Amino acid sequence: MATFVLIHGGGGSAWDWHLLVPELADRGHDVVVPELPIEDRSAGFAEFRETVVDAIGDRSDLVVVGHSYGAFTAPLIADRLPVRLIVLLTPMVPKPGERPGDWWGNTGYRGVEGLSEEQQFYNGVPAEIVAEAAAHGRDQVSAEGNEPWPLDAWPDVPTTVLIAREDRFFPADFQRRVAADRLGATPDEIDGSHSVPLSHPKQLADRLTSYLLR
Repeated sequence: MATFVLIHGGGGSAWDWHLLVPELADRGHDVVVPELPIEDRSAGFAEFRETVVDAIGDRSDLVVVGHSYGAFTAPLIADRLPVRLIVLLTPMVPKPGERPGDWWGNTGYRGVEGLSEEQQFYNGVPAEIVAEAAAHGRDQVSAEGNEPWPLDAWPDVPTTVLIAREDRFFPADFQRRVAADRLGATPDEIDGSHSVPLSHPKQLADRLTSYLLR
């Protein structure tokens, strides 16, 4: 049994994973779903890391999954605890010393114009789930956006980048380029939107658990 540590993205919450959690549990795994202190103006990367470490407790055999902006936090856990695998899901891949607020310009990100928030983030997500999403979003006012990412190098831990083919927020070509530039990695790909834990939870659970066999 592995322990999957699921770290949500910017403005998100544990709810973002609520369809994936039972899928992983049904496959015999433990799941930890911390909520980062994004509504705390004094919270930075140190507080993000400690929140996750505290939620993990004494669990072991850790697979840390960072979704979108959660990719800035996921590697920090491997700097504190033994981690079996890092999975970056439709991620914002950081580099040492980079401030999150600078990531957009540094990567040359260009958003797709003319799309609503729903069209960018929730294409392919069932309508009843989309209708719930706004109630679970949170204001991200925490301090880490202006902090340099604290690691000097990527952790010496196997890392997989997993992108979604129908992602309209971070299109696949953009993600392939960033993964290659920053990690020298070729991403794995899965069907789904930027919110793939909500659009394709069963397929995502299958993919995540398949990585345990590598």
